[in-house]
Amino acid sequence: MYPVLNKFFGTSTKEVQKPLQVDTLGLNPERIPAHIAIIMDGNGRWAKAQGKVRTYGHQVGAQTLKTIVRFAGQIGVKAITAYAFSTENWKRPVTEVKFIMELLSYYLTAEIEELNANNVQMRFSGSREGLPPAILKKMDTAVAVTKNNTGVILNIAVNYGGQDEILHAVRAIASQVQAGTLKVEDITAAVFEDNLYTHGLPAPDLLIRPGGDQRISNFLLWQIAYAEIWTTDVYWPAFTPDLLVEAIKAYQSRERRFGGLVSK
Repeated sequence: MYPVLNKFFGTSTKEVQKPLQVDTLGLNPERIPAHIAIIMDGNGRWAKAQGKVRTYGHQVGAQTLKTIVRFAGQIGVKAITAYAFSTENWKRPVTEVKFIMELLSYYLTAEIEELNANNVQMRFSGSREGLPPAILKKMDTAVAVTKNNTGVILNIAVNYGGQDEILHAVRAIASQVQAGTLKVEDITAAVFEDNLYTHGLPAPDLLIRPGGDQRISNFLLWQIAYAEIWTTDVYWPAFTPDLLVEAIKAYQSRERRFGGLVSK
C-alpha cells in the first residue's frame, strides 16, 4: 500500500514550502474567516468518474487537503477543521474503512515533519473509542510535536459525529455535577463548549461542502450555529485554492447578523 501512497505524499521531509501562486485579487485581507470547516465529500464519486476505485479518491483527497491547508495558512486563515471520517463511516465496506485508516496512519507518518516545519499545529476532534491503538499513538505524537506551532491549526475530525459529541459533552458535565465540582446553575454555553471535542477553537465562520450535496451530515452541530455555508458541485479531490478564494469571496459578500440586525 505504501508505495502507492508515496506517489502522492513523497517521503518525509522538513522542507519549508514556498507560497502558492493563486489569484487573490478581490479578497479583503481584513475579513478572512478565522476558522473554516470543510466536509471533504465526493472522494469516491470523483474516483469513479476517473474510472478508478474509491480508495484512489481518498488518496487524492488527502493531497488536496494538504494543498488547501497550505494556502489557507498563507492567506491568514487561523484554523481548518476537516471532516475526515464520521461515526457513520464505519458502515462502509470493510476494505474501504481499512484503507482510510491506513491512509490516516501514513499521513501522520509521512507528513508530520513537513507540517511541523511549516508551523502547522495539529489537533483532532472525535471519539478515540474504536480507533486502532497505532493510529491513536500517531495522533498523540502529531499533537505533541506541533503543539507550540503558531501557524494555521489543522483540526482533523476523525471518528466524529456531531450528535455523539453533544452526548459526550452532556455526560462529561453530568459527571462533574455528580462529583460536586460543578453546580447546575453554573452550566453556561462556555462551560458546554469547554467539554466539546473542539474546545479551544473558535466557532467556524465558514462551512464549505464540495460534492453537490446540501446537508450538514452530523458535522459540528453546535459550532456552526451561525457559520456561513458555501457549497459546490466540484468533488473534494478536484477542489483547488482558487475555489477556496471563491468561497471566501462569497463569505465576504454576506452580512453576518447573528440573529440581530445590521446597524446603519
